[in-house]
Amino acid sequence: MINPYEKCPEFESRNFLLRLVNTNDTGSLLKVYSDKKAVPFFNSDNCHGDNFYYDTKEKMDKAIGFWLYSYEQKYFVRWAIVSKKTGEAVGTIELFNRQADDFFNNTGLLRLDLRSDYENADSIFEILSLIVPPTYEMFNCPKIATKIPPTAIERKMAAERLGFSASSEKLIGLDGTVYGDYYVLLK
Repeated sequence: MINPYEKCPEFESRNFLLRLVNTNDTGSLLKVYSDKKAVPFFNSDNCHGDNFYYDTKEKMDKAIGFWLYSYEQKYFVRWAIVSKKTGEAVGTIELFNRQADDFFNNTGLLRLDLRSDYENADSIFEILSLIVPPTYEMFNCPKIATKIPPTAIERKMAAERLGFSASSEKLIGLDGTVYGDYYVLLK
């Protein structure tokens, strides 16, 4: 079994490399997290009010520091999505096995944050095709869930092409907040 917390695996396709985020990503990820067109597609459910809009180097450094701390604590893995064409991180993917008292218990919860110029069905499909198949083994889960807001048409097309389908089930946050718009893929 692959344990991503022992050694974070890397995944590579024709156009993208997925690898553990690092402090050298600050500059390129600042372009992602300060992209006002991209922020509405980020999943900030259950993230204590953070909307993932970071418009300064200091805020981006703090976020990356938190992601690396969370990785060391085995809370979640945050991969940088690197464009092989430019060498820049153009987004991130967060994954973890969610333990909860709702439908999304023992679920690989996938958060995809992309710069708006990569928010197209072909790029999203290529990125998700790298990470979705090994997720079941890496996170020992029978299903994967990802949030897709109704306005994320390209994201929805890519996810459905991979077999994800809309779920009527709601994710219940730690504070009891109810979240919707999740798509699920069973193993």
